[in-house]
Amino acid sequence: MLDLQETAVDAATQVMQALGAWRDAGVIRRLDAAFAGFVREQQSDAPPALLLASALLAHMEGRGHSCLALDELLADAEGLLGWKPPQAQALRQLLQTQLPAELSDWLQALQRSPLVFVDEPGGRAPAGQGEPLVLRGSTLYLRRYWAYEQRVATQLLARASVAPEADTASVRRWLDRFFPSTAALAVLDWQKLACGIAAAGRLAVITGGPGTGKTYTAARLLALLFAIDEDRERLRIGLAAPTGKAAARLKQSIESALSQLQGPLGDAIDLQQLARQMGSARTLHALLGARPDTRKLRADAAHPLALDVLIVDEASMIHLEMMAALLDAMPPQGRLILLGDKDQLASVEAGAVLGDLCRDAELGRYAPATAAYAEAVTGQTLPDEFLLPAAAPPTLLAQHTVMLRESRRFGGPIGQLALAVNRGDARLAQQLLSAAEGQVLLNLPAISAEAAVRLALHGRPGAEGGYRSYLQLLAARPSTPEGFAPWVLKVLAAFERFRLLCAVREGEWGTEGLNQAVERALVAEGLLSKRGEWYEGRPVMVTRNDPGLGVFNGDIGMVLRPLGQDAAAGGSQRLRAYFSDGQQLRSVAVSRLADVETAFAMTVHKSQGSEFEHTVLVLPAEGGGGLTRELVYTGITRARQAFTLVSGRAPAFAMALAQRTRRASGLLELLSAKAPPGLQSTDNPSQA
Repeated sequence: MLDLQETAVDAATQVMQALGAWRDAGVIRRLDAAFAGFVREQQSDAPPALLLASALLAHMEGRGHSCLALDELLADAEGLLGWKPPQAQALRQLLQTQLPAELSDWLQALQRSPLVFVDEPGGRAPAGQGEPLVLRGSTLYLRRYWAYEQRVATQLLARASVAPEADTASVRRWLDRFFPSTAALAVLDWQKLACGIAAAGRLAVITGGPGTGKTYTAARLLALLFAIDEDRERLRIGLAAPTGKAAARLKQSIESALSQLQGPLGDAIDLQQLARQMGSARTLHALLGARPDTRKLRADAAHPLALDVLIVDEASMIHLEMMAALLDAMPPQGRLILLGDKDQLASVEAGAVLGDLCRDAELGRYAPATAAYAEAVTGQTLPDEFLLPAAAPPTLLAQHTVMLRESRRFGGPIGQLALAVNRGDARLAQQLLSAAEGQVLLNLPAISAEAAVRLALHGRPGAEGGYRSYLQLLAARPSTPEGFAPWVLKVLAAFERFRLLCAVREGEWGTEGLNQAVERALVAEGLLSKRGEWYEGRPVMVTRNDPGLGVFNGDIGMVLRPLGQDAAAGGSQRLRAYFSDGQQLRSVAVSRLADVETAFAMTVHKSQGSEFEHTVLVLPAEGGGGLTRELVYTGITRARQAFTLVSGRAPAFAMALAQRTRRASGLLELLSAKAPPGLQSTDNPSQA
């Protein structure tokens, strides 16, 4: 017995030593190794399996995963973690020599620990006793993320379980007016179907690629809900998105769509009143009442949002914690509509909620009652290929999810490239990049990142200008107060026409190196005058929410001199950063902006929710696990008119397309609850 104890102590010590070495090599964070140290402090005889699992769980959370699958760790640790030699070899040796070989032994070691709550029949307590770790089957969680998944799944399923509330005949009558071209067609209009399904419950998920009309559909959905409401003036509508830019675009797109719809409707309904009732679009942090230096939000289950309908765009960017907070804050009777592209990058923080919700969206998998309801409200029949197989039980979430499939804006070379990338067809993607007409697409192999800098200064044939457009406007300052605000809006709009998007932050090919290089080049060309950190014409991106200042993570602003300030005065005391919310301007003194960075180049992650006339995607020469199909797809779909790929290594593009983003999560399993009869709770689909 003594020998076994000494062996266990030796193995635990070796695990801690290995963690320290990986920490020093930068493979894991200091936080990851420290968490294993915390576990050992709390349980002095903690088995080596628990110590290693704790550190790797924290490591996975830092990479966006909400849990650690122990069976996958034992089967393919290198594939799961993506480590490179020699750390991968050291991990393999540690697993083979100092840790149990069988999954059952790992589970037994964790189940016996007082620091682990076992979430399964026979667990020690219904919700545990506050243990920091939770074991569910063979999956290990930090308690916080286990709780988030439980809350998200419980609330989504509760919303999806609510019986239909809409008057089917009224929904059909209005949908035929909003979609007149499809009223008598046999071909299914997915936008019309999405509106009909969303009108029937308190949850709807509408996904689709660029140009498929997600916000166009959302505008008609709002018009539908407004039209069928017995007391239209009381309808409280909220619009939100993860970033300020995405929120502003959502508001503008919906207002434009409503304005276009008003003409054909005549005086049958006042959509201007609907637009007034929407109010302003806000970031999710602003909507929920984020407060400085705390995770707590003003809106929660005890203080729900005063809304009847909430539309949230760019839902792929919503991480697990934020989704849990959003669902907590939604009033039980309110309708939540999530819009997003399931194929875009998941959030930077842990979780891939939209991806889990839309895992089988292409298949449809609609139950017979859902298909009957769809026919009743759209007058069209769902094709058999989208119906649930006879032997398969329906799932609740599928009955409330619609994938838009026809791109009305993205059918040219950029759209074709995006589709090829999404399918992982590297050969076709390379052909498209090499043979696009009119220089819409361009593949630019480069020895150094200087090629990206030249694009920033001059653009290229078919996409001229780069950043010169906004800098030329910068030099034409107005002399009157009446002209100042329009000028600022034009400068901001001109800056948004071009952007360098990077896969990484560090190094020559990352945002840090390229921002410095572009800045130096613009100064050398005489296009910028830089006297310090702050200078007129510096584009900045907010990197941390500051509700007190009204700025949020991802907001893009431009540093300018206020009207009447002499450039010769020097210093940054009076410089201000200007941000736009549609046609509204807000500004903050630069001395108050502590968390910003220069934004000539930004990561693909940070670009979500934005579009640029010319987008340049920069892939680093060294490649790496961060280069994935989803990253490339997201970068391409930020481009409206021209896309350029700058790659420092020929195989980098193909390698990225071969690598999928995968987020470890237990949410999909929790969401796989079976639906009793499908969307419709009555035998007669014409009754609600």
